[in-house]
Amino acid sequence: MQDLDRITGDEVIDDSAGPLAALVAFYRGFNGRDLAAVHDNWAHEEAVVMSNPLGGVRRGWRDIAEVYTRLFHGPAEVHVEFHDYASQISEDMFCVAGRESGWLRKDGEEITLAIRTSRIYRRIDGQWKQVHHHGSMDQPELLARYQRAVLGGELKVPNP
Repeated sequence: MQDLDRITGDEVIDDSAGPLAALVAFYRGFNGRDLAAVHDNWAHEEAVVMSNPLGGVRRGWRDIAEVYTRLFHGPAEVHVEFHDYASQISEDMFCVAGRESGWLRKDGEEITLAIRTSRIYRRIDGQWKQVHHHGSMDQPELLARYQRAVLGGELKVPNP
């Protein structure tokens, strides 16, 4: 896999069918607020899982898509870059774990973001599809500001 210091979605990848191309395609779609591109990046099955500061734990593509729809169609603009990462690759699965840094802008305010992130992709019918994402923030006050800016308040997590 080609080695990149930072992934923004603007990179040109030598192997357009490889795992790195799938990861770059996600960030291109995310930073471009392109729901169709993010839709194409994820596997559409009930077993996929996303756990992040805006959606809590979401299972299945439909529930995950709601989080992206709310973010992309809302008043806040978010841009992140993936860096300081390590990857593990096998024939049909790859995982990356690292950091996202970037910003959220809304109503003239800018919040600097720092998120620990992991993503898992599986090769399905010859294409790399995202099946898991986890993102978390170290700083509780940053998490609260992020959630207020996008959700209008802190995320309400149901008790198990």
